[in-house]
Amino acid sequence: MNTTYHREYPSDKTVMQAMRTELGLHPAFEFGPEARPIFDELIAKVPTAKGVDYEAAVIGGVPGWWCRPSDAVDSGAILYLHGGAYILGSASAYRNFAGQIAVRAKSATFIADYRLAPEHRFPGAVDDALAAYHGLSEAGYSSVALAGDSAGGGLALSLLSLATAESRNGSIVRPVAAAVMSPWTDLALTGNSFESRSTADPLLTRDALEKAAKLYLGEQDPLDPHASPLYADLTGLPPVLLHVGEEEILLDDSRRFAERISSVCGVAHLSVWQGMVHVFPSNLELQAAREALEDIGNFLYSHLGGVTIEPQRSGNKVIGI
Repeated sequence: MNTTYHREYPSDKTVMQAMRTELGLHPAFEFGPEARPIFDELIAKVPTAKGVDYEAAVIGGVPGWWCRPSDAVDSGAILYLHGGAYILGSASAYRNFAGQIAVRAKSATFIADYRLAPEHRFPGAVDDALAAYHGLSEAGYSSVALAGDSAGGGLALSLLSLATAESRNGSIVRPVAAAVMSPWTDLALTGNSFESRSTADPLLTRDALEKAAKLYLGEQDPLDPHASPLYADLTGLPPVLLHVGEEEILLDDSRRFAERISSVCGVAHLSVWQGMVHVFPSNLELQAAREALEDIGNFLYSHLGGVTIEPQRSGNKVIGI
């Protein structure tokens, strides 16, 4: 496992403090269908990426949106799975954020509008993600990468295992890589960071995630590997990149997933960002967010057949901790 620890930039401390102050003025966020308009409004505020065209489409029977950079590589595509604890989020609201990744990866990116709970419980989201992946494979894309954030990051990692297994019989193309931000990989909520980061995390709480998991799973087992990819067979997976904030309760969901990949001789690149919180790359005011997005873009571009150019850094990294 390759781990990189990123020290917090002084300018980012100011941004993060302002965010914490603002959050402190509002009630704690609850995951429920009634919060969907608020969540979509927030994520849609991510700035639009230049040089990206957006188009509504249906892939593999799953509706969603294409983000197509003007300089996209010809034969590769990214399947993006959005966050929202399986309760919130939409492809339309995520267009700008996914577009920021698409333009950096120089790759056409399809955001799947997978079905949400509680109207559609597990495994509805998994079934839709797999159907969209089949659709991209059948559309002739010779290389497909996965990306996602939060619950969508966990869903992307569940799909990574499923698609890798299916590709062995030649029915679909094998995924080439996955890049995830703050993935929710353990719906049983057993990570130590639920306790160690409980007072540091201004966005998520154990109680809120317990309620979301219940809405999504119903009476089904949170240890099911299709719901919690931490417990899946990770043998033979393509390379995985994980970015996570040091001050979020889901920190150990990334750490433990990367450790499990390494334990079966896979390739995992883990980046932990000091001072950062859940899915911080969505806040482009942060230098950390812009650097994380550049890293994600380069990682996906290289595995989709491009030539990676290492972005310039400001000396804030400590590698191999």
